[in-house]
Amino acid sequence: MRHANSPLSFSPVERAELAKAWLMTSLAFAIFFLRTGFVDAEGLSFAGFALVFGIAALTAGLGFVLHELCHKVAAHRFRVQAEFRSNGMMLVVSVFLALVGFLFAAPGAVYMSGSVTRRENGIISAAGPASNMILALLFLPLALLSDRSSIAGTIGAFGTLINAILGAFNLIPFLGLDGAKILAWSKGVYFSLLVAAGAIVAAAYALV
Repeated sequence: MRHANSPLSFSPVERAELAKAWLMTSLAFAIFFLRTGFVDAEGLSFAGFALVFGIAALTAGLGFVLHELCHKVAAHRFRVQAEFRSNGMMLVVSVFLALVGFLFAAPGAVYMSGSVTRRENGIISAAGPASNMILALLFLPLALLSDRSSIAGTIGAFGTLINAILGAFNLIPFLGLDGAKILAWSKGVYFSLLVAAGAIVAAAYALV
């Protein structure tokens, strides 16, 4: 079912779900940064943890939420109703796993109520990983031009690396990830995104 063109909108429930996913994902990454030593936790105060949480929210949290929002925007382009819903159980699991030094985040997904063609589904799916690669490239100059030990340098490095990995991971062509739908639509687009993701991941790892 196709819906008439209308302004992109977010229901109160969807806004709450996005906020929950952003906050819980940011918390999981903040704990992971501290637990694994990516950020020095020695003598950390509440203000220090708030800073680490802010870094996680600007890098990882933003990356995950933007990924889902771009799926929604692309679906809206094809006049298909789509809404984000968080996965409460996986959000809790991600926080507990972070406490033991392991990271796995699956904060939720965008659910569509209308039918789409293979091409449309491929474009909608590609919007997510593409957004992470673009975000990684936007963080890259900050990482390159800032002292790695500074807050700006940390945000730049983490933002580049996390979003590069997130974009590349979602291109895996199975397990219900975006890659399978992109590959089913266009091999050319899929392998172009895969090469771009690989190059960005390699550049990101060189910063850490």
